[in-house]
Amino acid sequence: MSKDAKWIIAPEADPEKVDALALALGIDRVLAGLLVQRGIETFEQARSFFRPSLEDLHDPFLMKDMAAAVERLHKAITSGEKILVYGDYDVDGTTAVALVYSFIKRYSDSVGFYIPDRYDEGYGLSLKGIETAEKGGYTLIITLDCGIKAIQKVQLAKEKGIDVIVCDHHLPEEELPAAVAVLDPKREDDSYPFNDLCGCGVGFKLVQGYSQKYGIPFDTLEPLLDLCAVSIASDLVLMTGENRILAHYGLKTLNENPRNGFRALMNLSNLEPGHVGIDDIVFKLGPRINAAGRMESGRLAVELLTAEEQGQAMIIAQRINENNNNRKNIDREITAEALDMVENGGALASENATIVYNPKWNKGVVGIVASRLVEAFYKPTVVLTRSNGYITGSARSVQGFDLYSAIESCADLLVNFGGHMYAAGLTLKEENLPEFARRMDEFVRGKVSEEMMVPNVDIDARLGFENITPKFSRILKQFQPFGPGNTNPVFITENVYDAGNGRKVGAGGVHLKLDLILESQPYHRIPAIGFNMSEYYDYIREGNAMDVCYSIVENYYKGSSSLQLRLRDIRKRNDMDL
Repeated sequence: MSKDAKWIIAPEADPEKVDALALALGIDRVLAGLLVQRGIETFEQARSFFRPSLEDLHDPFLMKDMAAAVERLHKAITSGEKILVYGDYDVDGTTAVALVYSFIKRYSDSVGFYIPDRYDEGYGLSLKGIETAEKGGYTLIITLDCGIKAIQKVQLAKEKGIDVIVCDHHLPEEELPAAVAVLDPKREDDSYPFNDLCGCGVGFKLVQGYSQKYGIPFDTLEPLLDLCAVSIASDLVLMTGENRILAHYGLKTLNENPRNGFRALMNLSNLEPGHVGIDDIVFKLGPRINAAGRMESGRLAVELLTAEEQGQAMIIAQRINENNNNRKNIDREITAEALDMVENGGALASENATIVYNPKWNKGVVGIVASRLVEAFYKPTVVLTRSNGYITGSARSVQGFDLYSAIESCADLLVNFGGHMYAAGLTLKEENLPEFARRMDEFVRGKVSEEMMVPNVDIDARLGFENITPKFSRILKQFQPFGPGNTNPVFITENVYDAGNGRKVGAGGVHLKLDLILESQPYHRIPAIGFNMSEYYDYIREGNAMDVCYSIVENYYKGSSSLQLRLRDIRKRNDMDL
């Protein structure tokens, strides 16, 4: 985190509610305060939060068009029609395809899957995909994590005698595709109780609906929940409501009985079944699955996730792991080039927005590079390259700035674009590039405030090290799974020191490994890790005091588990201004 980050401490929760909940649950007031901040104020609400239940999943038939989707799928299965399961090339799309394909395969031999090529076809339902379906004799396409805006493509499929069921979670346009069913909880005319499902989640609701209608026991679906957990974590949807239930049980499946593909990836990621959490998915499993579509083909990911033999899964996983290593190397090279471009005046814009372009950059990693540039300069960022005769790329935003609106304001210059407030993709003709850069920079200047250009660290509560007891940690662990809407709490402890063993770790010594103490409790040491914080090393080694904000995590290594503080930011005592 930037040393200029603004620390924002959440207001204390209502003391009466905190005291009542702490008493009812027999827990620390700090933990009770965290629950009240999350809207959990009663024993019953706390029990529901700490003990998610599959019985609390919503009836899938509350989703608009679910009955039509289930009926059409049943007709295809019972009459032996060929069904093509079609999905995007990222984690959400490939896990969704693996889930629905695996389910249908139990009841039909006439099912195949299709993942579009990132470079040749791009995102969503493609002409090539429809042609493949037509040539293969498929009469039903199920789209997953895409399709909600494919008005013309769905119409084309219809004209070729191919029905489409759309399963998507992106915001629809005013006009919906003329599909036999459009499952999307974000439809304006849909009153489904939870609208932040990921694409894989919508796919799960379809197979849940099918199972419910045709008497298939729910427990036969539980082995599919590992796919939901990986998708929910990787797609950064809300970790509340149905997502939290699906992720909770999906993590259980992933740890107790992972499918062959995940077991192989976990082996290559040095993860042990039984100790895999959301962070492991986000930083280890998800990027590897994504790398297949970035570097080779998303089809590989589905083949991995549906592999029936462990040996076959390991062969595919090794190939994907190699893709990921190549991706990391390319990512590092392009990031270094982009940083140099901005720092030495080679960017198309760098004053208000960061906009960089190089026709030789790999299209598959420009989104990652855009995120890296946001970390470096904390400005709305667009990273562009050339592909198929067009300029194409990805954009990332800063907290509070609507990037999608900025790009939409340049719609007349673009061939196409899509995304949301914080991330987007776009394509344009080369002759429009200078004007696009000028207008984007101008739009940002007019809309972004100085406050938006400074990263925030949101802090939940103050905490003394004496509070970090085994019981405290055990209860805090039950707040998991963490994610948007239910983030890992961030605490602040003031006036702390390193016990004297602080050192730089990691490649190039960019991280800090510390043992933190309070002056009043010099023997109560708490291990801490500060990623990319080596700039503080000299200050800390001189015995200076600091204030730290952090999350409490479980560090599992070679059979041993210990608590560790994951530092979010450090402030020298004389810099502190809260």
